[in-house]
Amino acid sequence: MSAIALIPIVAAAIFIGHLAVAALIAGVLVVAYHEWSMMTNGGKLTRFNYFTMGMLAMSSIAYPAIGFWGSLGLFIFTAFATTILSDRWGKWPTAGLATGFLGFAGLCVLALRGDTNLGILATVYLTTVIWLTDSGAFFAGRQFGGQKLAPIVSPSKTWSGAIGGLIIGTIGGTIVWTLGNLLLPSMNSPIWIGTLISAAISVSAQLGDLVESALKRHFLIKDSGDIIPGHGGILDRIDSFTVGAVLLYFIGVAHFTSDHVAEGVLLW
Repeated sequence: MSAIALIPIVAAAIFIGHLAVAALIAGVLVVAYHEWSMMTNGGKLTRFNYFTMGMLAMSSIAYPAIGFWGSLGLFIFTAFATTILSDRWGKWPTAGLATGFLGFAGLCVLALRGDTNLGILATVYLTTVIWLTDSGAFFAGRQFGGQKLAPIVSPSKTWSGAIGGLIIGTIGGTIVWTLGNLLLPSMNSPIWIGTLISAAISVSAQLGDLVESALKRHFLIKDSGDIIPGHGGILDRIDSFTVGAVLLYFIGVAHFTSDHVAEGVLLW
């Protein structure tokens, strides 16, 4: 039921435009950093945490007006300020790093969406691969069980789940890629490239999930929060998404430029 409620919200933001995506990213980053602060600081917040959350939101919302480099500058400033103002007061010594990574991942999504039809498709493509990877891993793991993937980090994850997530996520991404070729005249890209990129996103997403599992195990908690019934916290939902978004952003930049990320991802 939670997934049914979340999917239309994300889809609506993607199709409405980059302003809506910027607002959505701002809200997600605020909640994610709140959960991070609670998780790493014994369930307590300081005045510096509110500064960081405000700056993360402002940096995201400002993206449509100041562009990639302007928002990146704000995120970098926020990361350094958080390091200086928070870590010195006894927080877990990666507050600045976490701030920078969350902010940059959000910026990657904003750059990917942009304000074009290709941006819509690229963001839908990323979201589809991530969600189907998570769902495929969950159902395959429950159905087939078997050897544990990383028992020390996450005892519930299995190799069958990882393989199932990879297969389902890759198939889903390939379908979206194929539909893009059919629906957008500007896109006529080989299917095998879409399949390879989908597989790479799926693997990176599962690695992101494992990293967050390791962090939660370090802090002896099951979920990063309880804002989403049945799913846990926002960090539990975006752990895969952040790593996948960063990977897709760098693929787009390597192929084109930071001003045409969606084109770099989809046009081959």
